[in-house]
Order: sequence, then C-alpha cells, then structure tokens
Amino acid sequence: MYYNGIYHFFYQYNPKGAVWGNIVWAHSVSKDLINWEALEPAIYPSKPFDINGCWSGSTTILPGNKPVILYTGIDPQQRQLQNYAVPTNLSDPYLRKWTKPDNNPLVVPDQDINATAFRDPTTAWWGNDGHWRILVGGKRKHRGMAFLYRSRDFVNWIKAKHPLHSSADTGMWECPDFYPVSKMGKTGLDTSFLGQNVKYVLKVSLDLTRFEYYTVGKYVLNEDRYVPDNTSVDGWGGLRYDYGNFYASKTFFDAGLNRRILWGWANESDTRDDDIQKGWAGIQLIPRMVWLDDSGKQLLQWPIKELETLRGKNVQMRNKVMKSGEEVEIKGITAAQADVDVTFSLPSLDKAEKYDPSWDDAQKLCYQKGSDVKGGIGPFGLLTLASKNLEEYTPVFFRIFKASNNKHVVLMCSDARSSSLKDGLYKPTFAGFVDVDLSDKKLSLRSLIDHSVVESFGSGGKTCITSRVYPTLAIFKGAHLYAFNNGTEKVTVENLNAWSMKKPSMMNGSIEL
Repeated sequence: MYYNGIYHFFYQYNPKGAVWGNIVWAHSVSKDLINWEALEPAIYPSKPFDINGCWSGSTTILPGNKPVILYTGIDPQQRQLQNYAVPTNLSDPYLRKWTKPDNNPLVVPDQDINATAFRDPTTAWWGNDGHWRILVGGKRKHRGMAFLYRSRDFVNWIKAKHPLHSSADTGMWECPDFYPVSKMGKTGLDTSFLGQNVKYVLKVSLDLTRFEYYTVGKYVLNEDRYVPDNTSVDGWGGLRYDYGNFYASKTFFDAGLNRRILWGWANESDTRDDDIQKGWAGIQLIPRMVWLDDSGKQLLQWPIKELETLRGKNVQMRNKVMKSGEEVEIKGITAAQADVDVTFSLPSLDKAEKYDPSWDDAQKLCYQKGSDVKGGIGPFGLLTLASKNLEEYTPVFFRIFKASNNKHVVLMCSDARSSSLKDGLYKPTFAGFVDVDLSDKKLSLRSLIDHSVVESFGSGGKTCITSRVYPTLAIFKGAHLYAFNNGTEKVTVENLNAWSMKKPSMMNGSIEL
C-alpha cells in the first residue's frame, strides 16, 4: 500500500527457513518501490484465530486516512478465517507495530463454505449505498468462487446471497483481485472509484494450474455482480497477466502518482534442497504499472519508471540487418543484469508460416517450434543469459504465422530448456499469443535480466512472460547477450538500447523521510 508518502510491502514469509511454513506477514518500506528497508514482521501467529498461520490478504485505507489489514488466519481446527489488524501507532511513519483487536475474526465460513478453501480477502471498496465490500476466494466443489461480503462499519460483515462471480471447473480461486480501470489513458483509479468510462478487472490465481487469469468486464452495481465482456474468455483459456512464472499477485492504487501498480511473485524452479542451501526461496518481480489497452479488451503492463534509476552503462544498435541463422552479440554491458529494449522491423510478411487453428495452446506450440526450429518469419529475438559458446542460453523470441483469414498470429516465447547444464531443474517453455497489428511490420520487446530471472514485455506490455533460470556458465562476467534470427526472412534490429543495471539497496538502516 501507499500511505503518507511511503510504500509498504507485506509478504508471506517463513522466518525459520527457506521452506513453506510458519507463515508471518513480513514488512518492508520504500520511498520509490525499488530500494527497500526490511522491518520486523507486521503480523505473526499469536491468537486463536491465526495461531496456525497468518496468510495472504490486503490493505484498505479507511476514511480519516486510517489503514487496515485484512488477512486470513488459520485456527486450531485448520479453518480459514478472515481477520483484521490496525496500526498500533499511527504517528509512526513506518507503521512498525500492528494490533489485532479482540473482536476478531470478522468473517468465518458458514455451513455452505469449505473452511479449508476460503482465503485471501481483497482490498475493500465503498459503494454509493453506504456499504463496504470485499471478496474472499474459495470454491464450491470444482467451481471457483469470489464470495462477496458487505459491511457498513468494517466490523460486522454479511455474506451476499450470490458471489460476485464464479466459474465452473476452475477449482480454488486464490488471491482474487477486483478493481476499476479507466477506458481512457493510463491514470489509475482508487478501488472505490465510481464513475463513467470505467471497466473492471477480476483476477484470480488458479491453484490447479498455478497461473493467474483475468477478465475485463462490467460491474453491475445494483446486483453486485461482475459480468466479463464477451471478448474475455472466463477460464483456463483466458488472458493472463504473465504467461510464465508469475503468481499470487496483487494490485494497489498508488495515490501519490495516480497509477495502479501490479506486483507478482515468482517461485524457484530448482529443488527444495537448493532453496535450503541458498537460504531463501521465491522473489518479487519488478513492480508494473497496469492500465487498459485502447481496444478495451486487455490490460497493458510496463515496469515502473523508477526502475530506470538503476540504469548504468548504455549501448545502442541501429538498423542492423540480421540474415537467416545470424546471431549478433550486444557487447559493452553487464549481460547478467541488464535492461534491454529493442524494436524489430520486418521487410515483408509474405514468408509467414501457415497457421493451424488447432494450435490454440501457445505453450505447446512454443515447445514444438523452439528458437532453433527454422521458420519463415522467426524465430527472432534475444538470447539472454547465454554462455560464450551457447552451451546455455534463455531465448525470448517471436514467431509470426498467417491465418486463413489473412490475419497474422504472433507467438511470443521464453524457453528455459537450454538455460542451464545443471540437472534436476524445471526448465519449461512459456508462451503467449500477442494481439498486435502488424501493419507497420514492427514488433517490440523489452527484457529485464537479473541473474536467475528474465522478465519480458512484448509489444509494449501486451504479452508478458517471466522465466526463472539457473545457468552454470552464463553467470556474472560469463553471461552474454545476443540478438538472433533463425527465420528464412531477414529481420532488422531497428533500434536497440541496452543498459547495465545497478543493484538496488536492501537496507537494514533507515530510509530518509
């Protein structure tokens, strides 16, 4: 949350080891979302209503500028209950201490709710009828549910007769998120905003797939129902924030800069023993600004501008034509920790491969047609975290197909299969389709590379893919970066900027107020 000029980040943390368990709410603060100071945990198991864990939740700023935390606690019967906590001392700018009032829990599962699948309350929003509303994720048999609760005083909550939304055969809905987005421009909206020219986003993290899905639609106020647009697939085939290693995300309204920030988590892709040896497991990705695309059909995401303060040495490439099979090294930067922004231009789309309508699974298509499988237009893109002789590399690339209606289908991939010589790793292909107009015959790609993670943003943030990789040779100064083209058609690197990235500070001291 953003509160009185400071960003507060609360996250699920085990202070006793790099494995899941003993979950508390860790707490860090920042002035810029980049450089962070770790504080003591804000919430830890201490009461009957959360003695077996303080699980995920959200923050809401109440009238009078008073923040409140809603979170899921696990009681002695392993029931999932919704609780709240408030700052012990509002005059402390860091809000180090939090108090759990004695009237907890606020929401308990009734006889119609599976008490072991009832968690992750959302940020609350205020309706024009004088009621606060929250969602709690759950399931009913195999149907994913966003249970809706209302309250006039933020203490006494009543379950609505109907969920805000549900979807068949999607399983448990974790970490639901519901918020308005403007139909015009990039300006973010407060979660309680009510007005014209607004659409709504409902995001759920599906426990069954470990991916996140969202729809864009309409909030029917008088019925308290959410209705996805007919252009949004409501289920496993729908849109994702990120088509890679990205889960349990939350958004918040940044009132300081009037933007909505999305922040997601990536787990490890190596083994539990590796995590124990490292002493840590799981990372937060780069915070992303999120807004509605001009089409109104999907969201766009882009790394927050503050990230650019970490940029160091810059190298550029202009109008470099890459022939079929060519690799061009991008030298002069630290390739293990870099920010790369490139625009590719295509002389012609005539050589695009024919698209088979049965290729509706982008991940499977990327597996079949990897970066070393020659196509007509593509694969072309970047070889990130590459060793000198390409024993290891993580390619991020595009491939263009032509459908029967003469429209083009753009596939974007981030493929970890060749990322490491180490055994025992999960090295998947990740992929998504990009809804982009190719009339100008250009495609853009931005990749943030940071040792074991590659976050990529295709076509200005229309399709995003995160990969976790663990190279053994392509580390530190042994890491290289290339632009490549394995299609038969030439591809031009029209404009490439690459920066070495400095390390942000993770302080144990104090940030300047």
